Amino acid sequence: MAVLSALKLVTATRSKAQDPVVLRREKLISKLQEQLNLVVAQQAGRTYTATRLKTVRDPETGERKTVEISKKVREWFWKEPNGSINLSVRYGASTLYLNSKNATAIQVNTMDELASVLKSLQTAIRDGEFDKAIESASNATREGFGK
Repeated sequence: MAVLSALKLVTATRSKAQDPVVLRREKLISKLQEQLNLVVAQQAGRTYTATRLKTVRDPETGERKTVEISKKVREWFWKEPNGSINLSVRYGASTLYLNSKNATAIQVNTMDELASVLKSLQTAIRDGEFDKAIESASNATREGFGK
């Protein structure tokens, strides 16, 4: 009991529901991290393969196993003929509008600059600067399902 008396004990309950805005931010931040990993791998001359866990049934034993499989990561950036690199930010299947003039891409000159832009975008999303754009993309997707 000496250990428990030294700790600060409180009565607390865990909230089961999370804020949907925070969930959307975290989803977009994780996708930007994948893009950043892709850029870093290309700079190092490697290929980047993202993985995910999948539960499969073994055909011989009928037992369920969790295996790690690779998933395809599509690049959100492309090179222009003039040598510059454009980056579009996507949320699901939608390209986000980045300003009030409906700009859909960020133009950079080098892969190093692209990596720093991706890091700054993650910070901007954490600060809530993309909440309106994410909300409109989410609503457009929801309307596509007729809800």
